[in-house]
Amino acid sequence: MSDTASRAAVAPPPRRRRVWVILLLVVLVLAGVAYWRHSGQGTKNFRATAQTVGVAKVVAGSMKETITAIGTVTPTATVTILPQLSGYLTEVGFTEGETVAKGQFLAQIDPRQYQVQLEQYEAQQAKDSASLDQAKSDLARYETLRRQDSISPQQVADQGFLVRQDAATVKVDQANIDAAKLNLSYCHITAPVAGTVGLRLVDPGNYVTSGSTTGIAVITTIAPITVIFSVPQSELAPVLARLQAKATLTADAYSGDDITRIAEGVLTAVDNQVDTSTGTVKLRARFANTNEALFPNEFVNVHLLVDTLTNATLVPTNAVQTGAPGSYVYLVNADNTVSVQPVTTGPTDGVNVVITKGLSPGQTVVTDGVDRLKDKMHIVIAGQAPAAAAKAGAGKAKHRKPATP
Repeated sequence: MSDTASRAAVAPPPRRRRVWVILLLVVLVLAGVAYWRHSGQGTKNFRATAQTVGVAKVVAGSMKETITAIGTVTPTATVTILPQLSGYLTEVGFTEGETVAKGQFLAQIDPRQYQVQLEQYEAQQAKDSASLDQAKSDLARYETLRRQDSISPQQVADQGFLVRQDAATVKVDQANIDAAKLNLSYCHITAPVAGTVGLRLVDPGNYVTSGSTTGIAVITTIAPITVIFSVPQSELAPVLARLQAKATLTADAYSGDDITRIAEGVLTAVDNQVDTSTGTVKLRARFANTNEALFPNEFVNVHLLVDTLTNATLVPTNAVQTGAPGSYVYLVNADNTVSVQPVTTGPTDGVNVVITKGLSPGQTVVTDGVDRLKDKMHIVIAGQAPAAAAKAGAGKAKHRKPATP
């Protein structure tokens, strides 16, 4: 075998040579990274890329303890105007959507048949009254004859019974007259309550009956008006405690977006039992609604002010996070690092939240940029980084040696 053939057999193949080259390059890169970090360059870069965050001071202040719920606007009174007797509807005296006063004329049913009936009863009463007068006159004569011993006592007694019968008949006639007058008053329909009339349900000329369920119109009292809403049974205790203390709880009605306040009222009633299917209790709040901003059956958001906490520890709501420790915040330390601080929260108004345990006024917490933070991590407070850089630059310029001429 020649020398060339021997070297070809001993030399490593090209593929294996490339593998060794790659491994050597990896080792060199790792060694360079280790040297770079131990020489301080890694620490400088870590500090240079510290997380920029927004912060806020923990303050002491007042907090309104509010219960928020969805409620339904309910009129103080809803009355369907039903005919009390049968007849043709001859006149409608209201305009759809108008506000009517109690006792105001609404509609008229043809009264002629009931007027005729009243006249019949009055005539019958006149006849029976005459019979009664005649019976009383006969009784007076019989009593005179009885004193003269001209007639028997039985005849006098019978005449007395007849007088009482005629008197009872006259009373029945009077009752019939009163009923006929009542029917006549039913022909003239008036508003039983003050409120707003809805759309007309029956047109003039139609025959209405006392058994109708549709009615002629519906009146709703919307000033004042109420809102019925439900709260969880777990939040009922402080409400009852305040009511037992004779406190007046204010309730604000907000629009569907829960931003615009529509009206301000007061809590007037709490239901007497818990709804077992939902675990909630119904409450009723009353609103003056003089501007008629609240409309019947409208859905609104109710904010019930239960109490106001004073000297409470407050932080912005976006500072409080939820995770494995429960509720916690990132507390800013003096060396511009952060620590995970577990806290116990209380009521919130959507902007701030009460911290009942874990923080004190004057401390600083992170409010923005918490998504990449970790415990003991370095931070840069937004708005302070340029000033710090300028201060560092000024320090370097101060210690710089003058150039050699």
